[in-house]
Amino acid sequence: MAFPVRKVHMTGIGGVGMSGVARMLLHEGVSVSGSDLVDGAVLDTLRGMGAYLSVSQAGENIPPDTEMLIISAAVRQDNPEVVEARRRGMEIIKYASALGLLMREKTGVAVSGTHGKTTTTAMLAVILTSAGMDPSFVVGATVPQLATSSREGAGDAFVVEACEYDRSFLNLHPQIAVINNIEEDHLDYYGGLEEIVEAFREFAGLLDRDGVLVGNAHDRNAMSVLSAARCRRLTFGAEVEADWQAVNLDCSDGAYCFDVMKDALMVGRMRLAIPGLHNVLNSLAAVAVADELGVDFVASARALEDFCGAERRFSIVGKAAGVTVIDDYAHHPTEIQVTLKAARDCYDSGRIWVVFQPHQYSRTRFFLKDFARSFAQVDRIIVPDIYFVRDSDRERKLVNARDLVTQMRGLGYHAEYIPEWRCIIDRIISQARPGDVVITMGAGNVNEVADALFERLEREAD
Repeated sequence: MAFPVRKVHMTGIGGVGMSGVARMLLHEGVSVSGSDLVDGAVLDTLRGMGAYLSVSQAGENIPPDTEMLIISAAVRQDNPEVVEARRRGMEIIKYASALGLLMREKTGVAVSGTHGKTTTTAMLAVILTSAGMDPSFVVGATVPQLATSSREGAGDAFVVEACEYDRSFLNLHPQIAVINNIEEDHLDYYGGLEEIVEAFREFAGLLDRDGVLVGNAHDRNAMSVLSAARCRRLTFGAEVEADWQAVNLDCSDGAYCFDVMKDALMVGRMRLAIPGLHNVLNSLAAVAVADELGVDFVASARALEDFCGAERRFSIVGKAAGVTVIDDYAHHPTEIQVTLKAARDCYDSGRIWVVFQPHQYSRTRFFLKDFARSFAQVDRIIVPDIYFVRDSDRERKLVNARDLVTQMRGLGYHAEYIPEWRCIIDRIISQARPGDVVITMGAGNVNEVADALFERLEREAD
């Protein structure tokens, strides 16, 4: 890959996507400096690869001869590094634009959708790697089987997770694109569903006439976008008419085994190790794209038999004292519902606890009643404070975690507000019993509860 400049600074370099781009640039020989507000393993890895990093954000962090500033979508225009780069007349681009520049010389595959894009991207990266195609990829979470979230490969395929927030995905240059689903989300940026669908139409419009758009036959909005696309179109679905179909589904302990049909012809049977009907659809999307890239179904099915998911996607932290601890990234009502359905299918006898950390004040306010209704299958719900990101001070005054708990209790759910991690763990330890399942859920830092809870369960079991 030929990046247009040889010296960059990256503000917010510790994020999954930004650090992935940084690794690719370093691999290509680009000089990378950067900053973040929190130190940790990600920054240590980048330092080991030769990046010069600061755990602060200030104009003086940018080396004198830097040619370009790359910023994450969360970085504001009044950030001191952005202000300094503007003063110097440097080119300033967002993460997605950098990803688009890296994609130009490859066969780009962009996986989009309100839900499922991380898992689908990870599945495709695993399939292509297993098939010996040595793909480049950027996934929105670490993929344990690949031991990374990103890699620059020697092969022609470049697979990326394409986010619709801030219309970021419009900066990409794909030849193949996936739309898993389209729902209301990121309403701090979009004015409503119509505007979101229109953004996906623009995304589909990035494809040339010889490109391929792959869409979920179950999702009305995705099908609306596909119907207007000028490129070749493929659909996928379970027990519905589609180009790629899952039929004869059999569920055991939450995981599915099913036959796959392509163009109404049986191509083989697939068995997934990860639970949930939603993952059947994710796998069909990945298999359809892999087929377009030249990987036969048998090789794809074999790769996905061992696919263990992406980090924080129904990740089993461990089992101690008879209690199973799971961590999941779900932070939208639909994601919560399908995750809890999968959990109930896997663990149908014990009680299910959920520690749900709402993500963003604006999202919590927009979906307050939907969030409350999403926990019908849960026996005990604990809600800490809302995880703050991107919201204005005004938004923070309009809703709080207690409001969500009140909604849940109004539906008859056993829900309580507990703001402190230590107190949450104390409550679970004092009341959990063998056979129970505890799921920490949210896109913030609630995974810290899962790790600390499991450690304490282990100690008390000894």
